[in-house]
Amino acid sequence: DGCGHTILGPESGTLASINYPQTSPNSTVCEWEIRVKPGQRVQLKFGDFDIDDSDSCHSSYLRVHNGIGPTRTEIGKYCGFGFQMDGLITSKGNEITVQFMSGTHTSGRGFLAAYSTTDKSDLITCLDNASHFSEPEFNKYCPAGCVIPFAGISGTIPHGYRDSSSLCMAGVHAGVVSNTLGGQINVVISKGIPYYEGSLANNVTSKVGPLSTSLFTFKTSGCYGTLGMESGVIPDSQITASSVLEWSDQTGQVNIWKPENARLKRVGPPWAAFISDEHQWLQIDLNKEKRVTGIITTGSTLAEYYYYVSAYRISYSDDAQKWTVYREPGMDKDKIFQGNTELYQEVRNNFIPPIIARFFRINPLKWHQKIAMKVELLGCQFSLGRAPKITMPPPPQNKNDDKNDDFIHSVKTSLQTDETTFTPEIKNTTVTPSVTKDVALAAVLVPVLVMVFTTLILILVCAWHWRNRKKKTEGTYDLPYWDRAGWWKGMKQFLPTKSAEHEETPVRYSSSEISHLRPREVPTMLQTESAEYAQPLVGGIVGTLHQRSTFKPEEGKEASYADLDPYNSPIQEVYHAYAEPLPITGPEYATPIIMDMSSHPSTPLGVPAISTFKAAGNQAPPLVGTYNKLLSRTDSTSSAQALYDTPKGQPGPGATDELVYQVPQSTAHSTGSKDE
Repeated sequence: DGCGHTILGPESGTLASINYPQTSPNSTVCEWEIRVKPGQRVQLKFGDFDIDDSDSCHSSYLRVHNGIGPTRTEIGKYCGFGFQMDGLITSKGNEITVQFMSGTHTSGRGFLAAYSTTDKSDLITCLDNASHFSEPEFNKYCPAGCVIPFAGISGTIPHGYRDSSSLCMAGVHAGVVSNTLGGQINVVISKGIPYYEGSLANNVTSKVGPLSTSLFTFKTSGCYGTLGMESGVIPDSQITASSVLEWSDQTGQVNIWKPENARLKRVGPPWAAFISDEHQWLQIDLNKEKRVTGIITTGSTLAEYYYYVSAYRISYSDDAQKWTVYREPGMDKDKIFQGNTELYQEVRNNFIPPIIARFFRINPLKWHQKIAMKVELLGCQFSLGRAPKITMPPPPQNKNDDKNDDFIHSVKTSLQTDETTFTPEIKNTTVTPSVTKDVALAAVLVPVLVMVFTTLILILVCAWHWRNRKKKTEGTYDLPYWDRAGWWKGMKQFLPTKSAEHEETPVRYSSSEISHLRPREVPTMLQTESAEYAQPLVGGIVGTLHQRSTFKPEEGKEASYADLDPYNSPIQEVYHAYAEPLPITGPEYATPIIMDMSSHPSTPLGVPAISTFKAAGNQAPPLVGTYNKLLSRTDSTSSAQALYDTPKGQPGPGATDELVYQVPQSTAHSTGSKDE
């Protein structure tokens, strides 16, 4: 009466004391006789050991024996609180006996242990979780019987399981190993997620879990794709049932819950049997043999009809005539699958090993109110295309049917599987899929092409930039580079107005620029070239010049705001004089600029204004009572005044198109002489 949780499989299993992990009752005893295949040995590993040792293992202990029965020999006797067993206990033969004695005690959890054959060197127990291992990826062997009530898991596939979850119990939930057989798991550790979903699968309930630093999932064969119920790949004609529920509602409308309604996630009513008994079935024809690894079921999914199937069994066939009920290997009873516990939740069950067949039948055994369900099958294609060719000598004439059956069986077991052509909804692996050669080639060519096109675009942009820059340098005036850039023009617009006197600004021409132009191009150039400079301030009076100017001031010292008032300073003999830009239509010469200096205290009245330009056919209008002295410096910075000769040809309105400027001639004048 001292036996607790026990699953003894053909190659592995799990055993625990009664009430584990709570204190076991006094005066109880249990013996486990473990037997594996002949020629193999048994290894025993403890996941937890906590037995009272107050009387030096006299009344409470765990004893392990080689063999079974009276001839058995003792391997060891163990007790102690929190006893740590180093290594494994290994038998000499294929049989072993484990005896647990619980005397009078007040504490102690008892023990939990796992066993397997000695060829499973990486055996772990049901209590091990991912946090016990530091490797990012590892392989371990899970014993049978790890679906235990005192262990828990959080998460699901394909998102992963919380690192605190039992590795082997999560493996059963994911469909990687069987609870009755155990098996190998390939674990991958990765970064945790904030929230872990819960679900019911393979009779294991996963609970919702909070954030964790890491999670784990499993590598599998990848044969977990949907086989066509939800997507409609399986046509309605290939879904049949033993009976169909047909009824009329209060409005008189006839409702038929047909077999083709049994498609997972399909909106609307499910399939329902007309009679609810254990002889009803839902049949699915896959059109050809396929490898089926699992099934997902739900209830009616209609709130007003609380119908679902809570338990069922699976049958399969190749011809829809001879049916085989699914059983786990080594078991002599039909496998009963746990179904739904309510009408909405999706419940998954996996087939380990997979079923290879064309026809599937779901036979409900338990249900709530009525038999009603929606389903989806999981798996992949099964093909004969790449099966190895088997060569055998010609069979003798007296070959019996049994040998023929053996031959057919050997061919069938050598068949290989292909991957499913449908997008899998459930995936138990985090392995990156293999990249084909085409994808690898594209991954190389795309960046190269992008770089080539980018280089071409940069070359075109640079060429366009250089061309525009070259055009700017071919202007009429020989300007410094920084003036061509245009930034001085922008800066002048933001500078505050100054009323200080400026130094003389010479006007410069590039004779080499002017000389290569044809006679007609000079006035055109003067008329159309845009000005880059703001209006100058002359004698403290804001001028009324146009917004454009054909001349620019030479860079020199500019008066600051701290300069003295020009009316209190000595009289300056020279003022800036800028010609207004030539209009598009009109006389060839610019209109003379007349500046009113009558307000200057030292200026004599009655002196006519002087201009360095002359209008064709007209004289500059005099302005009485004004005086202005215009002076421009040559490149030699002398005080000589530059005057233009009269244009070639006869002056007059009709000859304006033929007029051109001559190269300025320097005539020596004193700064105080009058122009004639």
